[in-house]
Formats: sequence, structure tokens, C-alpha cells
Amino acid sequence: MKVILNEDVLNLGEEGDVVVVKPGYARNYLFPRGIAVRHTKGNIAMFASRAAAIEKRKEEKRKSSASMKEQLEQVVIKMVMSAGESGKLFGSVTNAMVQEELAKLGYTVERKKIEVSSHMIKMVGTYPIRVRLYENEIAELTLTVESESVVKAQKAEEARAAAEAAAKEEAAAKAAAAAEAAEKAEEVEAAEPVEE
Repeated sequence: MKVILNEDVLNLGEEGDVVVVKPGYARNYLFPRGIAVRHTKGNIAMFASRAAAIEKRKEEKRKSSASMKEQLEQVVIKMVMSAGESGKLFGSVTNAMVQEELAKLGYTVERKKIEVSSHMIKMVGTYPIRVRLYENEIAELTLTVESESVVKAQKAEEARAAAEAAAKEEAAAKAAAAAEAAEKAEEVEAAEPVEE
């Protein structure tokens, strides 16, 4: 069955494209959701009149896709998950979780367009994540999965090191103050006349 798409459909076509699909897919999915209309003379004429607007939207999508690709390729997502001693996660990282992290960073990406290697990540490590943008644009970003216990241990070590540094500074300041007080006492003693 021939249909005309009202919007972009992943792995099918873009807005305004005429595509051939199975009748059940058209009746049960595309038509009820308003994603496509039947391929009739009236609908062809309607899309012909909207061709310029559709082409303008496609050009805008291409430009935004190119700029988003540049931004996404510089992104490194860090996720802290609970994991065992061997590095195996209790649970897994999915594309929905990656989508949430991207949303926190201010990027709006559909979950379906995020490709996580082997669909789920179940170990601590660094992984490449692919994000399919408009047309054939694909952005690759880096996902670092860390163990919660390792991160807590690192933070505790940093806090201990900071506390030691603060204690050393305080001790050095006290020693300097004591030395200065001793020096002043010597000056006062030297200034006083000696009584015989």
C-alpha cells in the first residue's frame, strides 16, 4: 500500500516521502497516529503545495543535526553505578539511562536514536555510544561507567588528603606564630636594661 508520510519515520522515510508499506502497518499504526496519509490525488496535491515548507524544515534539521553532532562528540558521560568487586554492575546501563544523562546536560535526543553497544552495558569501563541524528549523521560520544564503591573510596582518599594538607598548614602556621612570639620575646629581653 502506498502512503505519504506526514513526519519523519525511522528506517522508513522523511516527511513528504511516498513509501510502500504493508496494509496492516498502515491501517493499525501509521494512519491512527497521523504519521501518514493515503496516496491519493488529493493528498498528492496537498503535499505538492507544501513542498517548499517541507524542504525548508529538512534544511533546518540538517543544520541543527550538524551542530548537534559537533557538540555531542565532545561530550563524555560519567555514570556511577553499584557494582561488585569484579566490576560487574548490579543492573545494566541502557539507552534510556543514557537519554536521561544527556537530558541533564541539556541535549534532547529520542531514546530510539541512541545505540548502546550490545544493547546493555553490564561492566565497569569506557564505552562508545552512537547517536543517530538526521539522515545519515551519526555522533559518537563516550560513556564512562564507574563503580560506586570505587568513587566513594576516591572521594574519601581526597578528603583525607585535604584534611592532612589542612593539618600541615595549621601546624606550620602555629610554628610560625610560635617562632614570631619567641623572636618578640627575645627583642623585649634585649631591649630591657640588665639589672645588676
